[in-house]
Amino acid sequence: MHHPTLSTGWRALLAATVVAAATTVPLSSGPAAAAPTTDRQQQYAAAATEYGVPAVVLLGVSYLESRWDTNAGTPSTSGGYGPMHLTDARHVAALPGRGHHDAGAEDPRGDDSRPARVPATRPVEAPAPSTAALQTVDAAATLTGTTPEALRTDTGLNIRGGAALLSAYQRELGAPVGADTDPAAWYGAVARYSGADSADAAAAFADEVFTTIGAGEARVTDDGQRVTLPARVVRPERSWLDRLGLRRLARPDGVECPRTISCEWIPAPYEAFGDGDYGNHDLSDRPARQKIEYIVIHDTEASWATTLKLVQDPTYVSWHYSLRSVDGHIAQHVKTKDVGWHAGNWYVNAKSIGLEHEGFAAQGTWYTEAMYRTSAKLVRHLALRLGIPLDRQHIIGHDNVPGTIASTVRGMHWDPGPYWDWTHYFDLLHAPRLDTGTPATGMVRIDPDYTTNQPAFTDCVTPGVPCAPRGSSAVVLRSAPSADAPLVNDIALRPDGSPNTMVVSDHGARASAGQTYALAGRQGDWTAIWYLGQRAWFHNPASAPTASWTVGVVATPKPGRTTVPVYGRAYPEQSAYPEGVPYQAISPLQYTLAAGQRYAVGAVLAGEYYRASTFDGSSPGDWTVIRGKNRYAQIQFGHRIMYVDLADVQLLPSPVGAPR
Repeated sequence: MHHPTLSTGWRALLAATVVAAATTVPLSSGPAAAAPTTDRQQQYAAAATEYGVPAVVLLGVSYLESRWDTNAGTPSTSGGYGPMHLTDARHVAALPGRGHHDAGAEDPRGDDSRPARVPATRPVEAPAPSTAALQTVDAAATLTGTTPEALRTDTGLNIRGGAALLSAYQRELGAPVGADTDPAAWYGAVARYSGADSADAAAAFADEVFTTIGAGEARVTDDGQRVTLPARVVRPERSWLDRLGLRRLARPDGVECPRTISCEWIPAPYEAFGDGDYGNHDLSDRPARQKIEYIVIHDTEASWATTLKLVQDPTYVSWHYSLRSVDGHIAQHVKTKDVGWHAGNWYVNAKSIGLEHEGFAAQGTWYTEAMYRTSAKLVRHLALRLGIPLDRQHIIGHDNVPGTIASTVRGMHWDPGPYWDWTHYFDLLHAPRLDTGTPATGMVRIDPDYTTNQPAFTDCVTPGVPCAPRGSSAVVLRSAPSADAPLVNDIALRPDGSPNTMVVSDHGARASAGQTYALAGRQGDWTAIWYLGQRAWFHNPASAPTASWTVGVVATPKPGRTTVPVYGRAYPEQSAYPEGVPYQAISPLQYTLAAGQRYAVGAVLAGEYYRASTFDGSSPGDWTVIRGKNRYAQIQFGHRIMYVDLADVQLLPSPVGAPR
């Protein structure tokens, strides 16, 4: 796709690649999976009849909570269980393994021209049951005459509990109850089910439910149940919302969110502390001053209340937006024109917007559909406004951000983790796909079926203990085309050359949905990609493919070069720095790109460094972008993006010299 920073020559290479691919035939996706069962559908129908709720309303609410999944019986990031997301924060708080989250020694600011700002490790917090929204299982237990434990663990009872709550909310509003009542009259009960504490957030949730009802949905759940929500046009009676008595949020004109989602302004403070120190972000004038290239997806590793407390601490760090799990509500903290301290890499920070999603990358939790949807609406809004391509080279996870120099690679964070559903997220973004390739075109896009792809990760809750089986966006990479082969090695994470592991936080031997790599070989049901300077193999059978063939542009060393260095930031050459501004060294990482290897190119970028070192911009060169003559190619080098100097590599259409 067109990228404003790409040269005409680079776009021509990509166009040639697409033309070449158009003459080939895509690989078959293989036979269909075994037929799923329909017991879940019957459970919804029975619960709707028993508690007098229109079936489409019950199905719509459940879809927006969980997409009808069970999530292996584990809680959501806001303590919700089962398809109806019945919350039991008190139980979650008492679960074992809720110790400290060791996020690594990353400096979120990532600017080694300034002293490191490394926030102290904080306790992992389950959501406190301070509101009824985080403890709905108790009311459901009373209404159904069962126990909270049964509602958490028995799917049928969980659905009954959700139906009972909806019916009770409807009665409390004085609205009509009955399975055959007009779904339009259920708008208030649906809004209350969201758990939102403001009218804006409750309405946004209810609107999304009725939009889902209008469009219809059908899918197979994570435990093999086929569920269908027939499309039905409903014009909800929104006046029922007024009877909930929820607060109305002030929404200043400057809040940068689409009007269709609930968003408020909770500013991160910009304050001076004395002795030249200040926090918790930097002022700028983007995109006029510097183009924004990336949107970075994070998870908070803290509850919503703690997240807001931290971002309002001037001595802490900052990000642009926080998203709440229970209902998808958004708080903006930093204007998109300014630079947050969130990604651990100053080059990326200066050219990105950071979104923190309430959740934990490894604590056995899952992300709600309500949060996925509002996040996708926000990201699409920002990307279209700022000209950011909707692809995995520009919409990236914190775990895809490279270390700045060799010494910082090991401490970089790995959120949102392998359980973030990138494929579903990009579907919600309505992102374009380029799937015109074949094995001959020489590039693959990682594309596992999230539900059935369940890597055997460990240490989600307790060290050494396997994680609950669950869907994942990640595929595991091995050193040979065999399930018994050791995992590949990330030399920066394991300098002794030993294989990386299946520990959930160990991302050194995995690739993620949407990421694009150059093909390095094929053998039977196995496919190899170039990854961190080596061939990395993943299981990719034709009957159940975990990748799709695509096209693009690759970087490879120029003729005569045995290896070329790889960088974690695209900084300008020394001669570009004005007098008084310290030179930021172009320092290579531990990795090298060797002759014969190829890596997918995501963008061509000019060398840039945004100088910001004082509170008032008084230091020489402050609040200016230093640009040099050197240019870089952004490549998918491992799980993280990295950069190579264009002077060291040649860019080629992917079919050239591709393995067969």
